[in-house]
Amino acid sequence: MSPLNPMNDPALVYLRAVLADRWHRLRTREERDVGASAIEWAIITAILALIAITIGAVIQKKIQDKADSIKTG
Repeated sequence: MSPLNPMNDPALVYLRAVLADRWHRLRTREERDVGASAIEWAIITAILALIAITIGAVIQKKIQDKADSIKTG
């Protein structure tokens, strides 16, 4: 790696190649339906996140109620 040109770093060269390949595949006709799949994954992820947040809130409420019921002093 040349200290004067950090863009020749092997990790950056690899990253640029991977991104260029991905960009090319997204622009070709064969993978036009990738967008629909991405939307489906986003919806599934949002639903799972909502379930996880709800479960976390229920657990936190139960712990807080138990902590409040403990008498001190």
